[in-house]
Amino acid sequence: MNTHDTGASQPAAASPTDAPGEIARLLDIMVRLRDPKTGCPWDRVQDFDTIAPYAIEEAYEVADAIARRDWTALPDELGDLLLQIVYHARMAEEAGRFDFAAVARGIADKMVRRHPHVFGQATLTPDLWEAEKARERAARRESGTLAGIPVDLPALLRARKISARAARVGFDWPDATAVLAHLKAEIVELEAEFDGADPERLADELGDVLFCAASLARKLDLDPEACLRQGNAKFIRRFEAMERSFAQEGMALSTLPVDAMEDRWQAVKRSLRTPPPARDAD
Repeated sequence: MNTHDTGASQPAAASPTDAPGEIARLLDIMVRLRDPKTGCPWDRVQDFDTIAPYAIEEAYEVADAIARRDWTALPDELGDLLLQIVYHARMAEEAGRFDFAAVARGIADKMVRRHPHVFGQATLTPDLWEAEKARERAARRESGTLAGIPVDLPALLRARKISARAARVGFDWPDATAVLAHLKAEIVELEAEFDGADPERLADELGDVLFCAASLARKLDLDPEACLRQGNAKFIRRFEAMERSFAQEGMALSTLPVDAMEDRWQAVKRSLRTPPPARDAD
């Protein structure tokens, strides 16, 4: 995210424990950055479409800091994410649509509404949260079991949500073993398209495989996005170790046959096959 020096005349820092004061300071900084005459040239020309990608990027950086258990970096990453909310709220206020207070009030009201067992007289039941969400969707006139699932979610996460929503009305596999059997069947269907190699057919069948894999993650109570991030990180560790081992012998990967790389890859896998680092209790 673009960062700026707001100058010596910026609002004085509040007490570290003064959350309302720090929020007010941040809101004031955003007003100054967006000022059409004295604000930052970059900030004042942004709009909802140009800023939206940063919100997605910052959310992933928060998730990355948590995955790495980097508690020193996490406040900074959370601040970057908070800035996105402040940014959008300021642009909306300029357009006369809503302001930051409306955002905060809306989520506070929603949390109270979705927790009647805490803020009201209701008894906690397994479906209490989802029942309230269903009422909210009905109030927005969103009908149907799959209504309201954001289109712009990461595809694996959206697939998990879609299958979970369908499962609530009984459209689901009985267990993870049944999902795995279906996944194997989808892979066979994908393989059957290899001969024709029609891109549309291949994409359709591969989509079925990925959707089924996301459903399997749900049945195993896993986050498919987190699983893929872990797989990405594992591949990078192994690939870089392989590359370093050849470099120490004066060889570049681009000059080697694939068989040599595969042999070294297997050796690296054996050398790095250690238990994942323990995580502290949350």
